[in-house]
Amino acid sequence: QVQLVESGGGLVQTGGSLRLSCAASGGTFSTYSIIWFRQGPGKERRFVAGISKSGARTYYADSVKGRFTISRDNAENTVYLQMNSLEPEDTAVYYCAGDVLVVTMPSAVDYWGKGTLVTVSS
Repeated sequence: QVQLVESGGGLVQTGGSLRLSCAASGGTFSTYSIIWFRQGPGKERRFVAGISKSGARTYYADSVKGRFTISRDNAENTVYLQMNSLEPEDTAVYYCAGDVLVVTMPSAVDYWGKGTLVTVSS
């Protein structure tokens, strides 16, 4: 059973960048697809980006396409989410999640981290 821990959140101004990390332990990391979700104030948790087990395939929500990049380092058991051109609408708690496949519905995910807060000031 994999455990996931997010880091890298913080306060940034509009147009700035942050890199989130999702560190995994307790399982065979390369057997999990990893997905980032986010939940803004008063909003539902939503899919942001996902990456396949090998890293060969990546998926993005339309709202972040071209601004966010997901990548993984299986030797380091870590997935990254590089976030550029941040906007106030990106303010949310960001969660990484693990599953066999990249899924976009939070209810379908097996394993979750506790989240890291990203705040984008205008």
